[in-house]
Amino acid sequence: MAAGDAIVGHVVTFGRVLREAGLEIGPGRLTDALRALDAVDLASRDDVYFSLRQTLVSRHDELAIFDRAFEAWFLREPVLRPASDETPEPVLHVVEAPAGEGGSDDDEDPEDEVLEAGASRRELLRDKDFAELTDEELRRVRDLIGRIARARPLRRSRRTRRDPLGESLDVRGMIRRSLRTGGDPVDRPLRARKEVPRRLVLLCDVSGSMDSYARVLLLFLHAAVGAGHGVEAFAFGTRLSRLTPDLATRDPMAAIARCTEEVVDWGSGTRIGASLREFNEVYGRRGMSRGAIVVIASDGWEREDPTLVAREMARLARAAYAVIWVNPLKGNPDYQPLAGGMRAALPFVDRFLAGHNLRSLEELATILAGIERRHAA
Repeated sequence: MAAGDAIVGHVVTFGRVLREAGLEIGPGRLTDALRALDAVDLASRDDVYFSLRQTLVSRHDELAIFDRAFEAWFLREPVLRPASDETPEPVLHVVEAPAGEGGSDDDEDPEDEVLEAGASRRELLRDKDFAELTDEELRRVRDLIGRIARARPLRRSRRTRRDPLGESLDVRGMIRRSLRTGGDPVDRPLRARKEVPRRLVLLCDVSGSMDSYARVLLLFLHAAVGAGHGVEAFAFGTRLSRLTPDLATRDPMAAIARCTEEVVDWGSGTRIGASLREFNEVYGRRGMSRGAIVVIASDGWEREDPTLVAREMARLARAAYAVIWVNPLKGNPDYQPLAGGMRAALPFVDRFLAGHNLRSLEELATILAGIERRHAA
């Protein structure tokens, strides 16, 4: 069997497993999953995991089911990738535990310990607070964030494409093909509306109270901007700064260094209401927020009147498809939204998330990829 056919077989069967577990897995999602795998390194377990999770999972309560299915299926059935033109080689290597009689502790493969240690380090890194990262951990986190931020919300375009499972008849195509059969429309092709990325607007608080998290969150903004068209990024402290051109470079650390130079109020106070008003009046009037998913990353500390925050959040929510607020302080189990700006904003927020570690950003990416109805995040 060719390596490409083996990959298709694995993904289709995995989709069937998920469907039996209760997930809504159709041909469209399987096609998206194969397309995503085609764009990543199949030798990387993380790349395979996040590609499949972002295309096959649509709700947060499906994550646990997906993780169990992934562990059970792909760690026993390795994906194949051709090592040469003829020979496929496994890329998700699994060391099976000794089975039956004759297995003992002395027979264990040292590679088991390496895999277990690697998995443990990766899990610890996923749960470690961004404010506590070492320089080496920050480098590893940067690479993982780059994969997580590829998730893009989708919308149905007015344009259609040929699709055997489409809901409308391709009249032109039917007439054209009927010429081969003397005008008899034997073949009746179908069309479906295309799914294209929905506009994504990201606003990151870079005030002094967010200093421990702002640079890491900017890595997420950089990766999102690099994921394709239709992504806009802003920073705000006492004023609003558009970062999209500065983040549109390949090197994330160089991009962040440039942003810290361009944003004159980095590490200063916080004027959330005034910054949102500037966004609504300057960029909102140009239609940037209309139909977009808006993500605001801030701890909600407002040094001015919170009433302005409420008024501008209401304007933003009326235009946006969904509003998601990411607050790193929410990662603390004892956190309560007592800050005036946070309390004023919450009535207009569709989803309130933590943003203090990798796991919370994975949740954000899953939610972004799964929003299917307006204000239903």
